[in-house]
Amino acid sequence: MIVESADFFSTEERIRYSRHFTLPEVGVGGQAKLKQASVLLIGAGGLGAPVAMYLAAAGVGRLGLVDFDRVDQSNLQRQIIHGTNDVGKPKVESAEQTLADINPHVRLQFFNEPLTSENAMQRVADYDIVIDGTDNFATRYLVNDVCVLSGKPNCYGSIFQFEGQASVFGLGDGPCYRCLYPKPPAPGTVPSCAEGGVLGVLPGMIGMIQATEAVKLILGQGMSLSGRLVLYDALQMRFREVKVRRDPQCPVCGDHPSITRPIDYQEFCGAPKMSSTDANEQSPWDVQPGDVQQRLQTGADFILLDVREPHEYEICHLGGTLIPLGELQQRVGELDASREIIVHCKMGGRSAKAVQQLRQLGFENVHNMRGGIHAWSDEIDSSVPKY
Repeated sequence: MIVESADFFSTEERIRYSRHFTLPEVGVGGQAKLKQASVLLIGAGGLGAPVAMYLAAAGVGRLGLVDFDRVDQSNLQRQIIHGTNDVGKPKVESAEQTLADINPHVRLQFFNEPLTSENAMQRVADYDIVIDGTDNFATRYLVNDVCVLSGKPNCYGSIFQFEGQASVFGLGDGPCYRCLYPKPPAPGTVPSCAEGGVLGVLPGMIGMIQATEAVKLILGQGMSLSGRLVLYDALQMRFREVKVRRDPQCPVCGDHPSITRPIDYQEFCGAPKMSSTDANEQSPWDVQPGDVQQRLQTGADFILLDVREPHEYEICHLGGTLIPLGELQQRVGELDASREIIVHCKMGGRSAKAVQQLRQLGFENVHNMRGGIHAWSDEIDSSVPKY
Protein backbone atom coordinates (compact mmCIF):
# COMPACT_ATOMS: atom_id res chain seq x y z
CA MET A 1 0.00 0.00 0.00
CA ILE A 2 1.45 3.35 -1.06
CA VAL A 3 0.74 6.09 1.48
CA GLU A 4 1.09 9.77 0.58
CA SER A 5 -1.10 11.39 3.22
CA ALA A 6 -0.12 12.17 6.80
CA ASP A 7 -3.61 11.02 7.78
CA PHE A 8 -2.10 7.52 7.88
CA PHE A 9 -0.49 8.61 11.17
CA SER A 10 -2.01 9.70 14.45
CA THR A 11 -1.34 13.20 15.72
CA GLU A 12 1.15 11.82 18.22
CA GLU A 13 2.95 9.89 15.48
CA ARG A 14 3.18 12.96 13.28
CA ILE A 15 4.96 14.81 16.07
CA ARG A 16 7.13 11.80 16.92
CA TYR A 17 8.32 11.31 13.33
CA SER A 18 8.40 14.97 12.31
CA ARG A 19 12.16 14.95 11.73
CA HIS A 20 11.69 12.09 9.30
CA PHE A 21 8.81 13.81 7.53
CA THR A 22 11.05 16.78 6.75
CA LEU A 23 13.70 14.59 5.06
CA PRO A 24 12.93 14.42 1.31
CA GLU A 25 14.39 10.91 1.18
CA VAL A 26 11.92 9.76 3.85
CA GLY A 27 8.87 12.00 4.05
CA VAL A 28 5.37 10.71 4.72
CA GLY A 29 5.71 7.90 2.19
CA GLY A 30 9.00 6.66 3.62
CA GLN A 31 7.72 6.76 7.18
CA ALA A 32 4.72 4.76 6.03
CA LYS A 33 7.09 2.16 4.59
CA LEU A 34 8.80 1.94 7.96
CA LYS A 35 5.45 1.55 9.73
CA GLN A 36 4.44 -1.24 7.36
CA ALA A 37 7.79 -3.05 7.60
CA SER A 38 8.83 -5.94 9.83
CA VAL A 39 12.31 -6.83 11.10
CA LEU A 40 13.44 -9.91 12.99
CA LEU A 41 16.43 -9.54 15.32
CA ILE A 42 18.39 -12.63 16.29
CA GLY A 43 19.85 -11.84 19.70
CA ALA A 44 19.13 -9.22 22.37
CA GLY A 45 22.76 -8.77 23.38
CA GLY A 46 25.43 -6.24 22.51
CA LEU A 47 24.41 -5.83 18.87
CA GLY A 48 20.70 -6.52 19.23
CA ALA A 49 20.32 -3.87 21.93
CA PRO A 50 21.14 -0.72 19.91
CA VAL A 51 19.56 -2.17 16.75
CA ALA A 52 16.26 -2.86 18.47
CA MET A 53 16.16 0.49 20.24
CA TYR A 54 16.90 2.53 17.12
CA LEU A 55 14.53 0.58 14.89
CA ALA A 56 11.77 0.99 17.45
CA ALA A 57 12.49 4.71 17.70
CA ALA A 58 12.51 5.00 13.90
CA GLY A 59 9.00 3.57 13.74
CA VAL A 60 9.50 0.13 12.19
CA GLY A 61 6.00 -1.27 12.49
CA ARG A 62 6.77 -4.77 13.74
CA LEU A 63 9.88 -5.97 15.55
CA GLY A 64 10.57 -9.60 16.40
CA LEU A 65 13.29 -10.65 18.80
CA VAL A 66 14.71 -14.14 19.32
CA ASP A 67 16.79 -14.78 22.44
CA PHE A 68 16.74 -17.42 25.18
CA ASP A 69 19.34 -15.96 27.56
CA ARG A 70 18.86 -14.13 30.84
CA VAL A 71 20.33 -10.76 31.79
CA ASP A 72 23.63 -11.08 33.65
CA GLN A 73 25.55 -8.31 35.38
CA SER A 74 28.40 -8.75 32.93
CA ASN A 75 25.98 -7.82 30.11
CA LEU A 76 25.32 -4.33 31.43
CA GLN A 77 28.65 -2.89 30.26
CA ARG A 78 27.40 -2.96 26.65
CA GLN A 79 23.84 -4.30 26.35
CA ILE A 80 22.13 -0.96 26.88
CA ILE A 81 18.62 -2.29 26.39
CA HIS A 82 18.88 -3.88 29.86
CA GLY A 83 19.34 -2.26 33.27
CA THR A 84 20.48 -3.23 36.74
CA ASN A 85 16.95 -4.11 37.83
CA ASP A 86 16.68 -6.52 34.89
CA VAL A 87 19.45 -8.86 36.08
CA GLY A 88 18.07 -12.39 36.16
CA LYS A 89 15.15 -11.65 33.81
CA PRO A 90 14.83 -13.26 30.37
CA LYS A 91 16.39 -10.85 27.92
CA VAL A 92 13.27 -10.74 25.76
CA GLU A 93 11.22 -9.68 28.79
CA SER A 94 13.67 -6.93 29.67
CA ALA A 95 13.85 -5.80 26.04
CA GLU A 96 10.08 -5.66 25.76
CA GLN A 97 9.82 -3.19 28.63
CA THR A 98 12.47 -0.91 27.14
CA LEU A 99 11.16 -0.99 23.59
CA ALA A 100 7.54 -0.43 24.59
CA ASP A 101 8.64 2.67 26.46
CA ILE A 102 10.68 3.95 23.50
CA ASN A 103 7.79 3.62 21.06
CA PRO A 104 4.35 2.26 22.04
CA HIS A 105 3.29 2.34 18.36
CA VAL A 106 5.60 -0.52 17.43
CA ARG A 107 4.19 -4.03 17.50
CA LEU A 108 6.56 -6.29 19.42
CA GLN A 109 6.92 -10.06 19.12
CA PHE A 110 9.29 -12.03 21.30
CA PHE A 111 10.53 -15.61 21.13
CA ASN A 112 12.20 -16.81 24.33
CA GLU A 113 13.92 -19.72 22.60
CA PRO A 114 17.12 -20.52 20.71
CA LEU A 115 17.11 -20.24 16.94
CA THR A 116 17.52 -23.78 15.60
CA SER A 117 17.45 -25.66 12.32
CA GLU A 118 13.95 -26.78 13.26
CA ASN A 119 12.35 -23.37 13.91
CA ALA A 120 14.45 -20.89 11.90
CA MET A 121 12.53 -21.07 8.62
CA GLN A 122 9.26 -20.48 10.46
CA ARG A 123 10.62 -17.55 12.46
CA VAL A 124 12.13 -15.79 9.44
CA ALA A 125 9.13 -16.35 7.17
CA ASP A 126 6.97 -13.61 8.69
CA TYR A 127 9.53 -10.79 8.44
CA ASP A 128 10.93 -8.60 5.68
CA ILE A 129 14.49 -8.25 6.99
CA VAL A 130 16.66 -10.21 9.43
CA ILE A 131 19.32 -8.68 11.70
CA ASP A 132 22.10 -11.04 12.76
CA GLY A 133 23.19 -10.08 16.27
CA THR A 134 24.53 -13.50 17.21
CA ASP A 135 27.85 -14.29 18.86
CA ASN A 136 28.67 -17.79 17.63
CA PHE A 137 29.52 -19.25 14.25
CA ALA A 138 26.93 -22.03 14.20
CA THR A 139 24.05 -19.55 14.50
CA ARG A 140 25.62 -17.15 12.00
CA TYR A 141 25.69 -19.87 9.35
CA LEU A 142 22.15 -20.86 10.28
CA VAL A 143 20.91 -17.27 9.94
CA ASN A 144 22.72 -16.90 6.62
CA ASP A 145 21.38 -20.08 5.10
CA VAL A 146 17.81 -19.49 6.23
CA CYS A 147 17.87 -15.93 4.88
CA VAL A 148 19.16 -17.10 1.48
CA LEU A 149 16.63 -19.94 1.33
CA SER A 150 13.83 -17.56 2.31
CA GLY A 151 14.94 -14.67 0.10
CA LYS A 152 15.34 -12.30 3.06
CA PRO A 153 18.16 -9.74 3.42
CA ASN A 154 20.54 -10.42 6.30
CA CYS A 155 22.02 -7.33 8.00
CA TYR A 156 25.13 -8.86 9.51
CA GLY A 157 27.43 -7.61 12.23
CA SER A 158 30.04 -9.06 14.55
CA ILE A 159 32.31 -7.68 17.26
CA PHE A 160 35.41 -8.73 19.18
CA GLN A 161 37.56 -6.76 21.61
CA PHE A 162 38.09 -3.43 19.76
CA GLU A 163 37.07 -4.46 16.24
CA GLY A 164 33.83 -5.02 14.40
CA GLN A 165 32.50 -5.71 10.94
CA ALA A 166 29.20 -5.32 9.12
CA SER A 167 27.63 -6.12 5.77
CA VAL A 168 24.37 -7.07 4.09
CA PHE A 169 24.12 -10.61 2.81
CA GLY A 170 21.57 -12.41 0.68
CA LEU A 171 20.29 -9.30 -1.08
CA GLY A 172 19.33 -9.95 -4.71
CA ASP A 173 22.32 -11.29 -6.59
CA GLY A 174 24.71 -10.22 -3.85
CA PRO A 175 26.96 -12.55 -1.86
CA CYS A 176 26.08 -14.36 1.34
CA TYR A 177 28.06 -14.99 4.53
CA ARG A 178 29.35 -18.30 3.13
CA CYS A 179 30.84 -16.47 0.13
CA LEU A 180 32.98 -14.52 2.58
CA TYR A 181 33.61 -17.36 5.03
CA PRO A 182 33.16 -20.70 3.24
CA LYS A 183 34.32 -22.63 6.29
CA PRO A 184 34.08 -21.87 10.00
CA PRO A 185 37.27 -21.56 12.04
CA ALA A 186 38.47 -24.64 13.85
CA PRO A 187 36.80 -25.05 17.25
CA GLY A 188 38.67 -23.19 19.97
CA THR A 189 40.78 -21.04 17.66
CA VAL A 190 38.61 -17.94 18.01
CA PRO A 191 37.85 -16.96 21.62
CA SER A 192 34.38 -15.75 22.49
CA CYS A 193 33.72 -12.24 23.76
CA ALA A 194 33.39 -13.78 27.23
CA GLU A 195 36.98 -15.04 26.93
CA GLY A 196 38.56 -12.26 24.88
CA GLY A 197 36.52 -9.30 26.07
CA VAL A 198 34.82 -6.52 24.14
CA LEU A 199 34.87 -2.73 24.43
CA GLY A 200 31.48 -1.70 25.78
CA VAL A 201 30.78 1.00 23.18
CA LEU A 202 31.84 -1.14 20.20
CA PRO A 203 28.49 -2.90 19.62
CA GLY A 204 26.81 0.49 19.56
CA MET A 205 28.81 1.46 16.49
CA ILE A 206 28.32 -1.82 14.62
CA GLY A 207 24.70 -2.16 15.72
CA MET A 208 23.84 1.26 14.37
CA ILE A 209 25.40 0.34 11.04
CA GLN A 210 23.12 -2.71 10.96
CA ALA A 211 20.09 -0.61 11.90
CA THR A 212 20.97 2.00 9.27
CA GLU A 213 21.21 -0.68 6.58
CA ALA A 214 17.81 -2.06 7.57
CA VAL A 215 16.20 1.39 7.42
CA LYS A 216 17.78 2.09 4.01
CA LEU A 217 16.51 -1.21 2.65
CA ILE A 218 12.99 -0.43 3.87
CA LEU A 219 13.08 3.07 2.39
CA GLY A 220 14.74 1.96 -0.84
CA GLN A 221 17.31 4.73 -0.43
CA GLY A 222 21.07 4.94 -0.70
CA MET A 223 23.64 2.23 -1.43
CA SER A 224 23.47 -0.88 0.70
CA LEU A 225 26.49 -2.76 2.06
CA SER A 226 25.68 -5.74 -0.15
CA GLY A 227 28.97 -6.77 -1.75
CA ARG A 228 30.96 -4.73 0.75
CA LEU A 229 32.30 -5.60 4.20
CA VAL A 230 32.97 -2.66 6.51
CA LEU A 231 35.79 -3.23 9.02
CA TYR A 232 35.99 -0.97 12.05
CA ASP A 233 38.96 -0.55 14.37
CA ALA A 234 37.91 1.40 17.44
CA LEU A 235 41.43 1.88 18.79
CA GLN A 236 42.60 3.55 15.58
CA MET A 237 39.14 5.02 14.83
CA ARG A 238 39.52 3.70 11.32
CA PHE A 239 37.05 2.25 8.85
CA ARG A 240 38.12 0.04 5.96
CA GLU A 241 36.07 -1.57 3.23
CA VAL A 242 36.56 -4.93 1.55
CA LYS A 243 34.73 -6.06 -1.56
CA VAL A 244 32.84 -9.33 -1.24
CA ARG A 245 31.79 -11.16 -4.39
CA ARG A 246 29.21 -13.85 -4.76
CA ASP A 247 30.83 -17.25 -5.15
CA PRO A 248 29.23 -19.22 -8.03
CA GLN A 249 30.32 -22.38 -6.20
CA CYS A 250 28.68 -21.34 -2.91
CA PRO A 251 26.67 -24.28 -1.57
CA VAL A 252 23.77 -21.99 -0.61
CA CYS A 253 23.60 -19.01 -2.99
CA GLY A 254 25.74 -20.39 -5.83
CA ASP A 255 24.66 -21.51 -9.29
CA HIS A 256 24.14 -25.11 -8.17
CA PRO A 257 23.33 -25.02 -4.45
CA SER A 258 23.74 -28.21 -2.48
CA ILE A 259 22.19 -26.87 0.72
CA THR A 260 18.46 -26.52 0.19
CA ARG A 261 17.31 -26.66 3.81
CA PRO A 262 18.88 -25.99 7.23
CA ILE A 263 21.58 -28.48 8.20
CA ASP A 264 23.23 -29.52 11.48
CA TYR A 265 25.24 -26.36 12.20
CA GLN A 266 26.86 -27.64 15.38
CA GLU A 267 28.33 -30.49 13.37
CA PHE A 268 29.29 -28.16 10.50
CA CYS A 269 31.19 -25.90 12.89
CA GLY A 270 32.80 -28.83 14.68
CA ALA A 271 31.09 -28.17 17.98
CA PRO A 272 30.59 -31.25 20.16
CA LYS A 273 27.06 -32.58 20.17
CA MET A 274 25.28 -32.56 23.48
CA SER A 275 22.09 -34.40 24.25
CA SER A 276 19.64 -33.57 26.99
CA THR A 277 21.05 -36.43 29.04
CA ASP A 278 24.74 -35.60 28.84
CA ALA A 279 24.62 -31.87 29.59
CA ASN A 280 25.68 -32.53 33.16
CA GLU A 281 28.08 -35.38 32.48
CA GLN A 282 31.70 -34.85 33.43
CA SER A 283 34.89 -35.63 31.65
CA PRO A 284 36.86 -38.27 33.55
CA TRP A 285 39.46 -35.53 34.12
CA ASP A 286 37.03 -33.04 35.68
CA VAL A 287 37.02 -32.09 39.34
CA GLN A 288 34.48 -29.87 41.07
CA PRO A 289 35.30 -26.52 42.71
CA GLY A 290 34.48 -28.10 46.06
CA ASP A 291 37.19 -30.71 45.50
CA VAL A 292 39.72 -27.96 44.83
CA GLN A 293 38.60 -26.05 47.92
CA GLN A 294 39.11 -29.15 50.04
CA ARG A 295 42.63 -29.67 48.66
CA LEU A 296 43.50 -26.05 49.42
CA GLN A 297 42.11 -26.25 52.97
CA THR A 298 43.95 -29.48 53.77
CA GLY A 299 47.24 -28.30 52.28
CA ALA A 300 47.34 -31.03 49.63
CA ASP A 301 50.40 -31.08 47.40
CA PHE A 302 49.23 -30.01 43.95
CA ILE A 303 49.75 -27.28 41.38
CA LEU A 304 46.80 -24.94 40.79
CA LEU A 305 47.35 -23.79 37.21
CA ASP A 306 45.51 -20.72 35.90
CA VAL A 307 45.51 -20.56 32.07
CA ARG A 308 43.74 -17.21 31.73
CA GLU A 309 45.40 -14.00 30.55
CA PRO A 310 47.32 -11.69 32.92
CA HIS A 311 44.65 -8.98 32.75
CA GLU A 312 42.05 -11.54 33.83
CA TYR A 313 44.27 -12.62 36.71
CA GLU A 314 44.33 -9.00 37.88
CA ILE A 315 40.51 -8.98 38.07
CA CYS A 316 40.41 -11.99 40.35
CA HIS A 317 42.40 -15.13 41.05
CA LEU A 318 42.62 -18.15 43.30
CA GLY A 319 46.40 -18.01 43.61
CA GLY A 320 48.54 -20.70 42.05
CA THR A 321 50.60 -20.52 38.87
CA LEU A 322 49.61 -18.35 35.90
CA ILE A 323 50.51 -19.61 32.43
CA PRO A 324 48.16 -18.36 29.67
CA LEU A 325 46.88 -21.12 27.42
CA GLY A 326 48.67 -19.67 24.38
CA GLU A 327 52.02 -19.94 26.20
CA LEU A 328 51.50 -23.37 27.71
CA GLN A 329 53.40 -25.40 25.10
CA GLN A 330 56.47 -23.16 25.38
CA ARG A 331 56.43 -22.97 29.19
CA VAL A 332 55.53 -26.55 30.00
CA GLY A 333 59.01 -27.00 31.48
CA GLU A 334 57.91 -24.83 34.42
CA LEU A 335 55.52 -27.57 35.57
CA ASP A 336 56.43 -30.62 37.66
CA ALA A 337 54.90 -33.69 36.00
CA SER A 338 55.30 -35.71 39.21
CA ARG A 339 52.73 -33.56 41.04
CA GLU A 340 48.99 -33.37 40.55
CA ILE A 341 47.99 -30.40 38.41
CA ILE A 342 44.51 -28.86 38.54
CA VAL A 343 43.85 -26.39 35.74
CA HIS A 344 41.23 -23.67 35.74
CA CYS A 345 40.19 -20.66 33.65
CA LYS A 346 37.16 -18.40 33.51
CA MET A 347 34.43 -20.90 32.61
CA GLY A 348 36.18 -24.21 31.96
CA GLY A 349 36.72 -24.17 28.20
CA ARG A 350 40.35 -23.09 28.02
CA SER A 351 41.31 -25.25 30.98
CA ALA A 352 39.81 -28.31 29.29
CA LYS A 353 42.01 -27.61 26.26
CA ALA A 354 45.01 -27.19 28.54
CA VAL A 355 44.35 -30.56 30.15
CA GLN A 356 44.24 -32.14 26.70
CA GLN A 357 47.54 -30.52 25.73
CA LEU A 358 49.27 -31.56 28.94
CA ARG A 359 48.07 -35.15 28.67
CA GLN A 360 49.35 -35.31 25.11
CA LEU A 361 52.71 -34.11 26.45
CA GLY A 362 52.84 -36.96 28.96
CA PHE A 363 51.33 -35.37 32.07
CA GLU A 364 49.14 -38.05 33.62
CA ASN A 365 47.93 -36.57 36.91
CA VAL A 366 46.20 -33.48 35.50
CA HIS A 367 42.60 -32.37 35.97
CA ASN A 368 40.22 -29.59 34.96
CA MET A 369 38.26 -27.56 37.51
CA ARG A 370 34.81 -27.73 35.97
CA GLY A 371 33.14 -24.35 35.42
CA GLY A 372 36.22 -22.28 36.24
CA ILE A 373 36.11 -18.99 38.14
CA HIS A 374 32.38 -18.64 37.45
CA ALA A 375 31.62 -21.95 39.16
CA TRP A 376 33.92 -21.05 42.05
CA SER A 377 32.00 -17.78 42.51
CA ASP A 378 28.64 -19.58 42.37
CA GLU A 379 29.51 -22.53 44.58
CA ILE A 380 32.36 -21.53 46.88
CA ASP A 381 32.94 -17.80 47.29
CA SER A 382 30.55 -15.20 45.87
CA SER A 383 33.04 -12.42 46.66
CA VAL A 384 35.12 -13.64 43.70
CA PRO A 385 33.75 -11.53 40.83
CA LYS A 386 32.27 -13.08 37.69
CA TYR A 387 33.42 -10.94 34.80
